[in-house]
Amino acid sequence: MKNTLKIACLVLSLLTSGAYVGAGAQESCPVFDFESKTVTLNSGYEMPILGLGMFSLSNSEAENSTYWALSTGFRLIDTARIYGNEAAVGRGLRRAIDEGIVTREEVFITTKMWTSDFDDGDAAIDASLSRLGVDYIDLMILHHSQPRNDVKAYQAMERAVAAGKLRSIGLSNYYEPEDFDRLVNATSIRPALLQNETHPYHQSGEMKAHIAQYGTVLESWFPLGGRGNTRILFNDPVIASVAQAHGVSSAQVIIRWHLQAGNICIPGSSNKEHIAEDYDVWDFELSKDEMAQIASLERDDRFADY
Repeated sequence: MKNTLKIACLVLSLLTSGAYVGAGAQESCPVFDFESKTVTLNSGYEMPILGLGMFSLSNSEAENSTYWALSTGFRLIDTARIYGNEAAVGRGLRRAIDEGIVTREEVFITTKMWTSDFDDGDAAIDASLSRLGVDYIDLMILHHSQPRNDVKAYQAMERAVAAGKLRSIGLSNYYEPEDFDRLVNATSIRPALLQNETHPYHQSGEMKAHIAQYGTVLESWFPLGGRGNTRILFNDPVIASVAQAHGVSSAQVIIRWHLQAGNICIPGSSNKEHIAEDYDVWDFELSKDEMAQIASLERDDRFADY
């Protein structure tokens, strides 16, 4: 599996060989380790490659889902200030710690700075730390591109890295190479991660190839299509056929496709059984032909408009 992903990284490097690489940029893309279920980011920290997302979950749902996810084996939890459930995630984390299920160091917490906070990023970071009830955040990302002040916000995250408040920093919803480079060329720390809508109908190939030059890994939000759209992907004849061949669900096939394609994957759920199912993807592997079949579903078709 590592060799397959190394080849994929080489292809991405070739695709971007004519692109500008800023001073200090990384020149190798991160490789997923399926034994440890992690990837080493360009910041030097290990990040789980499969996690649970908290988008649209109520406080009670987020607390329970965090606890259930950690009990199941997940070690990555993804939330955001604008979701309104950071404090609930913190409570779910503490429940799992208090019961001896995990230690804080074993859990990778991601949150996001919302655009209205960009002018006072230092305060936004401290507020997220307080709501989560943690001493450091493993990864904070800017939630959306906002050229008028996102550089200022990113520089606040850079200061927080130096202060030990944040370990890694990144971006979300930057869909054009020029927009990504605009921020990269105005800052010092290369983004460890880019979180964009990514799924079999929108595979983010251009951005994934572009960010490889910086050692930046792609993370998929709406990896299963997002609430209201999952059945579209689940019922796709190609995905359904592959699922039947392996005796697994369409959701498990899509998650496995993300991981083998080198995308960190964060499905969301408030259902205990679905959470367990989403994590149960380590005992089967998609063949090269099956990966190619799913790759052929690319339509450059996003389900969201933000």
